[in-house]
Amino acid sequence: MRGRTTIKRRDFLKATIAGLAGLAAPRLARAQPANQALLVVSESGANSVDPHTPGANRGSYEVAWNCYDRLLSLEVRKDANGTDHANATKPAPELAEEWDDTGHAVTLKLRKNATFHDGAPVTAKDVKWSLDRAIAAGGNPRFQMSTASLSSPDQFVVVDDHTFRIDYDRYDRQMLPNLAFSVPNILNSELIKKNATEPDPWGLEWSKNNLAGGGAYQIAERTSDSITYARFDNWKSGPLPKTERVIWRTVPSASTRRALLERGDVDVSNEFPPKDIVEMEKEGKVKVYATPIDNAVQFVVMNEKMPPFDNVKVRRAVAYAIPYEKIMDVALFNKARPLFGGPAEPADAKWPQRSPYFTDLAKAKALLAEAGMPNGFETTFSFDAGAAGILEPMSVLIQESLGQIGIKVTLDKIAGANWRSSFSNKSLPFLTNLFAGWIDYPNYYLEMALGKTSIFNSGDYDNTAAMAMLHEARFERDPAKYDEAIKKFLTIMYDDVASVPIYQPSAYVAMQKNISGYRYWFHRQMDYRTLVKT
Repeated sequence: MRGRTTIKRRDFLKATIAGLAGLAAPRLARAQPANQALLVVSESGANSVDPHTPGANRGSYEVAWNCYDRLLSLEVRKDANGTDHANATKPAPELAEEWDDTGHAVTLKLRKNATFHDGAPVTAKDVKWSLDRAIAAGGNPRFQMSTASLSSPDQFVVVDDHTFRIDYDRYDRQMLPNLAFSVPNILNSELIKKNATEPDPWGLEWSKNNLAGGGAYQIAERTSDSITYARFDNWKSGPLPKTERVIWRTVPSASTRRALLERGDVDVSNEFPPKDIVEMEKEGKVKVYATPIDNAVQFVVMNEKMPPFDNVKVRRAVAYAIPYEKIMDVALFNKARPLFGGPAEPADAKWPQRSPYFTDLAKAKALLAEAGMPNGFETTFSFDAGAAGILEPMSVLIQESLGQIGIKVTLDKIAGANWRSSFSNKSLPFLTNLFAGWIDYPNYYLEMALGKTSIFNSGDYDNTAAMAMLHEARFERDPAKYDEAIKKFLTIMYDDVASVPIYQPSAYVAMQKNISGYRYWFHRQMDYRTLVKT
C-alpha cells in the first residue's frame, strides 16, 4: 500500500509543480513510513523563514510557529464545533514554564533543559536579544510589540540564565498574549551574531533564509515552492510531535488542491472558497473544518473625508441599502456569521457582533433625500481581486442594490499585489476590506481598524474623543468599566457609520479522515506539532 501511495505523490509533484519532481522533499516522503510523513498544500508559501525580515508574508508565520519557540503559548479549548481552539487572551506555558506578574513587572522562569537546534542551551540572554531585535527590526515587528507596551530594550532584564523579567509602567491586557505571538520568537543569538554584518547587525539578511531556532521542527530542504520539515527530537517546550516529516508545497489553484485532496494524493490543505467547503462537506470524502476567525470582520467602509461620504446621512443610506442576506446566500453560501440586523444599542461588549443596520431601501432613499441628494450620485466601489471568488459577486450585489436608490456604482477590481498600498493611503472613496485582529479583545480590533494612524483605517475615521476612550480601555482592570467603554464606543461607531460590518469569515481546512489533531490558531496558519496521521 505504501508503494502505491508513493507513486501517486510523485506523479502529483510532477504534474503540479514544474521542475520539482526529483527534489529532496519527495525522497524524504518515500523514506518515511506513511504515518510519519505528512504532505500539506496551500495557496501560497513563505517568502522568508523569519517574520522580523522586511516584507515577510503570512507564510513566514507558519514557518516561525513550527520552528521557533516563544516565551508563552495560549490555552486551548474546544469550540462550539468541537475543534481545538487557541484562546488569544489566555497565556499558557511554552519556553517559560511559569511566570509571576506583580503589576509593574512580569518575571518568567525558563525551562532549564531547552536547547536550540544546534544544541546550544536557550538562556535569558537569548530571550533579551530576541525581544530587543523585534523592536530594532522596525516595521510590523516593532508595531506589534508596541501593542503590548513593549517599546524599549530597557524593559527587558536578564536576571540569571533561566530567569527573565519585563518591566512596564501600567497594566496592559495585551502584553502577555503578545508574548505568545509569532513576532517575539526566541532566536539563537550567538548563531545569528556569527552571520551578521556591520551594515546588518541583527542578521536580518541571513535569517531570511536560515533558521536560528529551537522549535519543534527544523527545515531539511527549502525551494521556491516547498519546504520539507524534520522533527527536532530534542524539543522540550511541549509534547514531542508524532509526525516526523512534513512537506509543505505551494499549489495556487483551489480547484487543483481540492482534486488532489479528494484523490488522496495529499493529506491536508486550506484556503478554500465557501462553495468548495459546502460541496466537500456534502460529499463526505474528506474531513472539513470551518472555524469562525476570531476578531475578524469583512466590512464596507466609506471615506468620511470625501464628498458625498463626508455626510453621515449618506453613509447611513448606504448602510441601509446593502443587500446583506443576498450576500450571505450568493457570495458565501451561508458559510459565514452574519453581522447585521442587531439591536439599536449593543447588548454586550463582545466583538464581532451584529450592527443595527439591515436592508431597507425605503429608509435608504429617505436618508439620501435628507442629505440633499434625492437623485443619488456616482461613485466607485473597490475590492481586492485576490479574493474575487467571494468579493466579486458581493460587489455586484452591492452595485445592483445601490442602483435602486439612485447611486450609480462603478466596480474597481484592484490586483491583490496592489491592494494593501491602495487602501492604506486612504484614497479610495468606497470599498470592502477584511481585517482580523490577533488578540481577541474588542479594543484591539477596533483600535487597529479605526485608529487615526492605522493603515487599516481606510475610511479615514477621525473621532478623537471616541478613539481616546477606546485606547484607555486597553489599560482598564475593572471588567465592568471595560465593558461599558466598549459598548459606548460601538454605539458611537455605528452612529458615525465608521465601518459597516457584513460578516465574520471562517478559516477553512480540509484533510484526510486518518488525520487528527487539527488546532485553530489566531494566525490561521497550519500547526504541524499536533497533527497525527494513522
